[in-house]
Amino acid sequence: MRSVILVATGLACRVFAHGDHSSGSQKPLVDENASWMTKHMAEEHHISDFDASSFFVLHDYDADGHWEAEEMLRTYGLMDESNKNVPQSRRDEIERQLLLLLDTNKNGFVTRDEFVAFIEAGNTLPDLGTGIGHHGDDEYEYEIHHWEKYHDENTRLEDLTHPEDIEHFKKHEMLEDEEERLEKLNKMAIVEDNIPNKFRRSG
Repeated sequence: MRSVILVATGLACRVFAHGDHSSGSQKPLVDENASWMTKHMAEEHHISDFDASSFFVLHDYDADGHWEAEEMLRTYGLMDESNKNVPQSRRDEIERQLLLLLDTNKNGFVTRDEFVAFIEAGNTLPDLGTGIGHHGDDEYEYEIHHWEKYHDENTRLEDLTHPEDIEHFKKHEMLEDEEERLEKLNKMAIVEDNIPNKFRRSG
């Protein structure tokens, strides 16, 4: 795997004419006037047909039948790197806003019944200005938001030249380098770097 990543990284770092896809050849998955929920499901999950119950279950990350505040923030992408600069005050405000909308019995979390009742009353989750709601890991986000739009099973290594490809493979290489370093350290009886200078053998 490492050799493939290194080859892909090397190729990706070269400048190709089609490396910039800013022209936006891909059509939006949903109408620009669609609700935030519809856009989220289409772009983050590639799902167009869903109901309130299935939406709730999909975003009940610990499958305990409730949405805790952290799960709602995650659904809105606030655990994603793209929102790392959102201040805590804004996160707290979003949490309060969502609980005010959904937590009808004021117990600090949202049940599936509460969410279904909210949707069946003709409501929808609001767009809170945090983006489409990226909440997968790096592999998932790269695959669904980039690979599936611009690549397919016929893509060659030399075609992986988009900025997202370059960044993705660089992350892989950095992680593998760190894993190798830790593996070497674990095999050493004594980690020399951890020995104070005054106790090290000179020469």
